[in-house]
Amino acid sequence: MYLDSTKKTEIFGQYGKSATDTGSAESQIALFTFRIKHLTEHLKKNHKDYKTARSLTKLVGKRRALLNYLYDRDVNRYRAIIKALGLRK
Repeated sequence: MYLDSTKKTEIFGQYGKSATDTGSAESQIALFTFRIKHLTEHLKKNHKDYKTARSLTKLVGKRRALLNYLYDRDVNRYRAIIKALGLRK
C-alpha cells in the first residue's frame, strides 16, 4: 500500500506538532496533499477510473475547506503550510 503507518507518522512528524499529532489542520492538509498527489499520478495512467476521480475531487474539497479554516483562524500558519507544501492559491 502506498500509505502505511510509518509514512503517516513521518508526514505528521514533519508538518504537525509531533509525530502523534493527527488532528491539527496542518497535518491533515499535508496528509490530504500526499494522497492527492498519489491519486493524480494514478489517474494519469488510468483516465477512465471514475471512482478515483470522484475521490480525488472530494479530497481536494476537504483540503480546500481545511485551508479556508486555517486562513480564517491564523493567516501565518496558513501561509507557512502553503509554502511548505508548495501549494498555490
